[in-house]
Amino acid sequence: MEMAWRVANLLAGLGLLPATAQAAARPAFEARSLPALMQVLGADTPVESAEVLLEVPDVAENGAVVPVRLAALVPGVRQLLLLVENNPTLLCAQFQPTAAVEPDFSLRVKMAESTGVLAVALMDDGRVLYARRQVTVVLGGCA
Repeated sequence: MEMAWRVANLLAGLGLLPATAQAAARPAFEARSLPALMQVLGADTPVESAEVLLEVPDVAENGAVVPVRLAALVPGVRQLLLLVENNPTLLCAQFQPTAAVEPDFSLRVKMAESTGVLAVALMDDGRVLYARRQVTVVLGGCA
């Protein structure tokens, strides 16, 4: 978690992340459960949906570099979140796409152990949708 704040501070210092956005995001990254995160974000309980895409391997040989793709297949996405349940920090990534940005992101994340992974889409109409996959991690990537 400390590394995430270092990166956020660096981006804020370069003018790429407004300090107000950094301060507003901190409570979300400190949430330890899905209900707590939804409360911080002022969102309803997520509902599983085929409108959210989550691609992650069933077995990750190296937890230090697990490829993940998350996307919303419908318009009207306000935020797209990536959650890794058993990591030290539940919220792994938070995207706020605009209408000019397709809500489809690929990244590599660290996973400490075998865990559930969720892609959560907060929609403009108030709905909260998610997709969940279980990942078996052979060699953990977090210290």
